[in-house]
Amino acid sequence: MSETQEFTLTLTQESDYVFRIAFDDTPIPELVTDETAPLGGDQGPNPSRLLVAAVANCLSASLLFALRKFKNNPGTLVTRARATLGRNEEGRLRVQHIAVTLELPEAVADYQQAERLLAQFEHFCVVTGSVRDGVPVEVSVRDRDGQLVHHSEAE
Repeated sequence: MSETQEFTLTLTQESDYVFRIAFDDTPIPELVTDETAPLGGDQGPNPSRLLVAAVANCLSASLLFALRKFKNNPGTLVTRARATLGRNEEGRLRVQHIAVTLELPEAVADYQQAERLLAQFEHFCVVTGSVRDGVPVEVSVRDRDGQLVHHSEAE
């Protein structure tokens, strides 16, 4: 089955590297972005941070979806993401690696179908699946006790 969707955004330059992003045809509030100093003034997240936030957010939502799908009622998830920036062969700055750690609020043994949901939640994440075509993304899940309960290598 082929299913496509489209959405649009409008970016309007406010000043220097400050842009206001409108999420067209939605009630979502506008977002201000900016480059980091010294290029910009740090008035909002820059595109690299937005990319990493999108990966982390999508993985968080996918894990929450999988937990609920298997009749779990999780508390608050906490997700931390770390990006590595570096120069490519042409000397241009690129996101070279993203590492995401998701922290479960309970011990893994407290969740129904934990092994099964941990094996599949990443596959629900649209953004990570898309980004992995160009940037290695490593994913870890830790439970309340800090136990590593899931890990996938950067692809």
